[in-house]
Amino acid sequence: MPADRDDLRADLILVIEDEAHIAALIRMYLTREGFEVQIRTDGPTGLTAARTLGPAAMILDVRLPGLDGRELLRTLRAEGDWVPVLMVTARDEEVDLVVGLELGADDYLTKPFSPRELVARLRAVLRRTSGPAASARAASARDAPARGTVTSPSPSPDPTSISGSEPGRLLRAGEVRLDVDRRRVMAGEREVTLTATEFDLLAVLMRRPGLVHTRDRLLAEVWGYQAAAGSRTVDVHVAQLRAKLGPASPLRTVRGVGYTADA
Repeated sequence: MPADRDDLRADLILVIEDEAHIAALIRMYLTREGFEVQIRTDGPTGLTAARTLGPAAMILDVRLPGLDGRELLRTLRAEGDWVPVLMVTARDEEVDLVVGLELGADDYLTKPFSPRELVARLRAVLRRTSGPAASARAASARDAPARGTVTSPSPSPDPTSISGSEPGRLLRAGEVRLDVDRRRVMAGEREVTLTATEFDLLAVLMRRPGLVHTRDRLLAEVWGYQAAAGSRTVDVHVAQLRAKLGPASPLRTVRGVGYTADA
């Protein structure tokens, strides 16, 4: 059984990385920041540690001996464990990072990376996935068949509401409705399960339909940091949102500028 997300060790970070020098560098920087770090160097022992240690977050390499990072993450999500995950992948493995995000990773970082950026991204992931909203997400996710699946909602007396949301807490853009408090998203009559990062990104775009958000602005508002030049963090997450929302997606690219949500 997965660790209870309400009984986590708030300062424990599980690092699953088979390259010893990278693992040592991560440990050094995270320890300086006040975190306790546990390192595992292969997939099977990493999976066992994730199940038993109750880490606040994981830093997970894609390429691991014994069980790769994608399968490890798939297994945890299938077991109902929604521990925040920052995936690490080689720069030329874009397919891997996309698959990782589909499986429910909260963010990704490509090698080689700055240790300071890794710390900043980890703290941003922890901020986004902490508190009461995170508990609601975890409970909802445990009942879902899989990350990114679309299911039919229960009938409601008011088809324009999501489980009786309070007025003013429901955002709309076209056929997409977003319940801020319950962190639920409807695309037409279907409910879509999103990761914490995907939900927050969609909420920022839907709060002001028609407003064009630059990538830098979205990084600051959603991720809470500035990425290195050439980072495709925003682009990859928008692509994932579009795939999950399907034809109902209100997201539009403004070439050379950023993204907006059409009303």
